[in-house]
Amino acid sequence: MQRPTDIYLGLGSNQGNREQLIREAIVLLSAALGAPLSQSTTIETEPWGFSSPNPFLNMVVHFSAPISPYELLDTTEAIERQLGRLAKSTPSAGYSDRPIDIDILLFGTTIMDEERLTIPHPRMHERMFVLQPLAEIAPMLQHPVTKKTIRQMKELLESR
Repeated sequence: MQRPTDIYLGLGSNQGNREQLIREAIVLLSAALGAPLSQSTTIETEPWGFSSPNPFLNMVVHFSAPISPYELLDTTEAIERQLGRLAKSTPSAGYSDRPIDIDILLFGTTIMDEERLTIPHPRMHERMFVLQPLAEIAPMLQHPVTKKTIRQMKELLESR
C-alpha cells in the first residue's frame, strides 16, 4: 500500500448553486480520500482567463491519502462529471463557465509534467484565487519547483 501524500486541491464553481456544489464535491472527495485535514474559507472571484457575468466561488482543501497522482486525477474528474461538468477546460481549448472545477494544486513534493497531468499546477502562481485560500491554510508550505513559500508567492503576485 502506498504511503499517504499531502494533497492540496483547488475547488471552484460559477454555475448553479455554487455553495452546494462545492459542499457536495468535498463530501465526494472525503468519501474517496478521507476527511480533509483543513480547508480554506470560500472567496468570490471574477472569472480568470475568460469573460462571464458569473463570478466564481473558490477554496482550497487539504487531504492526506495513499493514492497515486493519476488515481487522484481519475477521482477528481469522475466527481466533476457526477456534479455536472461536461468537459475539462484547458488554455488551448479555452476556459468557460462550469458547475465545478477541481484542480490538483500540489501532490506532496511531486513534480511531473506529462500530457494528461502537470504537478504542481502550472498556473497556480498566476492565480490569486488559488494563492489566497492556499496561503490561508498553508502559508509556509514550499512550492516544490520555485522553492518559495505560498505566502511569498502570494506577496509576489500582489506586488505585480
